Amino acid sequence: MNENRPRIGIQVRTQGPQSTRDMIIDCAAAAEQNGFEELYVVDHIAIPPDDLEGSDGRYLDPLSVLSFLAGLTEQIELCTGVLVMPYRPILPTAKVIATAQELSGNRLKLGVGVGWMESEFKALGIDRARRGRIFDEGLEFINRAFASDQISHNDQEFMFLPRPVKPPILIGGTPPYAFDRAVKFGDGWIPMAGKNLEKFRNPISELQERFANAGRGKPQVAIFTRLAFEEPAIMAGQIQEMTDIGVSSIIHGGVRYRDASEFSDIAEAISSARG
Repeated sequence: MNENRPRIGIQVRTQGPQSTRDMIIDCAAAAEQNGFEELYVVDHIAIPPDDLEGSDGRYLDPLSVLSFLAGLTEQIELCTGVLVMPYRPILPTAKVIATAQELSGNRLKLGVGVGWMESEFKALGIDRARRGRIFDEGLEFINRAFASDQISHNDQEFMFLPRPVKPPILIGGTPPYAFDRAVKFGDGWIPMAGKNLEKFRNPISELQERFANAGRGKPQVAIFTRLAFEEPAIMAGQIQEMTDIGVSSIIHGGVRYRDASEFSDIAEAISSARG
């Protein structure tokens, strides 16, 4: 594959009636067999009863799902899109990340975000107004933990082992905060896209410039969108447009399917349209 061509990812549902063990296994297998390079899961932890549309309030933990899939897949990259880091205490979260990275053979990619849902922060007993500070502290800790076998936290020295290669970290959200964090703590950006992909051209160019000025190389940019797999010529245009503006990963997100067979049909159609 052309090295300048974006990687193609797909979201597997870890919510609602499609989030059964067997269906997740079958969907992951279908994604890998159809040549997808990346598999994404989303994150909610405490959905209120007045916001159940599409999930019935049922959500699996994203890191647990990826750890489970690490032993059932061989090549596909296992990704969060996005993990809401302020929801979780950072030390045990870093341990779970390191474990999943170790057991997957370094196939983890972390899209991470600051979070937004007031009800979830309330259920967790976390002050939503502090989420930015908590997020920054968590990002700093993960970078420090993956840089040394022995680290300190809360004035206590301890060993952070196993210590595999740090997964790429892509920051969710909008500029300027997302870009500030990406340059300081991360490896790129993971925004949500609608139909207007052109609006990302200037922000991606700005991020590339900021990474270059910081001596960071080229940032990864993973965009959630909907690929028009029903019309191969349109999908080819989408891929070309995202290639031109500097996107490194295209994620077919928000996927709705009734069962694994329907997911497999979608995956096969995208693979065929991609060529």
